Amino acid sequence: MKKSNRLAYIKRYWQLYALLLLPIIYLIVFKYVPMAYIQIAFKDYSIVQSVWEMPVTSNHGFKYFLQAFQNKNFLLALRNTISLNLLDLVIGFPAPIIFALILNELSFKYFKKTVQTIAYMPHFLSWVIIYGVALQLFAPSTGFINMLITNMGFETVPFLNESAHWVRTYIGVGVWQSFGWNSIIYLAAIAGISPELYEAASVDGAGRFRKMWHITLPGIKPTIVVLLIMALGNILGSSFDRPFVFQNNLVMDVAEVLSTFVYKYGIKGLQFSLSTAVGLFQSVVGVIFLLLANWLSRRLGERGIW
Repeated sequence: MKKSNRLAYIKRYWQLYALLLLPIIYLIVFKYVPMAYIQIAFKDYSIVQSVWEMPVTSNHGFKYFLQAFQNKNFLLALRNTISLNLLDLVIGFPAPIIFALILNELSFKYFKKTVQTIAYMPHFLSWVIIYGVALQLFAPSTGFINMLITNMGFETVPFLNESAHWVRTYIGVGVWQSFGWNSIIYLAAIAGISPELYEAASVDGAGRFRKMWHITLPGIKPTIVVLLIMALGNILGSSFDRPFVFQNNLVMDVAEVLSTFVYKYGIKGLQFSLSTAVGLFQSVVGVIFLLLANWLSRRLGERGIW
């Protein structure tokens, strides 16, 4: 009976399953088939051999993993990746939540829409354009902000060419670029909270802050937990374009991250086995963080991702 019910259900909604074919084919062709090339991390790469014919490296295939951990540039990139991602998480993760809560409290509809639109806009700019804007603002001698500081009688601030200031600029620009777009999910979660809860709270004499603290935040808590788990899973990953365009020789001690390390050693240095090993290491550690964060959330009574 169960089998016949399943067949009847599939027959009834076959259009939905047909729509799934394209994304499934995409996943298989572009996500799962390329996984065969993970073997490069354990083999000596040769351009004239297929991945199945390449010889396994020494140390039981872990030669390039050991080589990576003996590379000072890799250890520096690993440290910087973790540090920058943790700062992004601590500073950047709460920003869209706070922004969504503030927007939800605005009663003037047109002003609210205008603020939303302005906040979303940076998300659609490439990091090359954003860096160009940052350069016009924060350049040591010709930047608009440093010119203002100089005119006020103070010394210029090395926003882009001194390590500590570079990190602050990098994190600040990243938060500015993403907080508006990321707030969309929280605004959608807030829209799903029953208005009757707010009405009951008003009857009990609760003000706006009390409603926000006792109704809105608990209402979006599951969404916050899921997005936090996903962010923790990406703690060892990083985009390439953002750190690459902000890098310069004066701040490489804090600006070199794993994605740029892979680019320099893999693409420019033609060390494909080493760069594949580093990429596989990133992925495995990311999955471990994801599983641990999901397990912890379920232990604390939340749903988690699965």
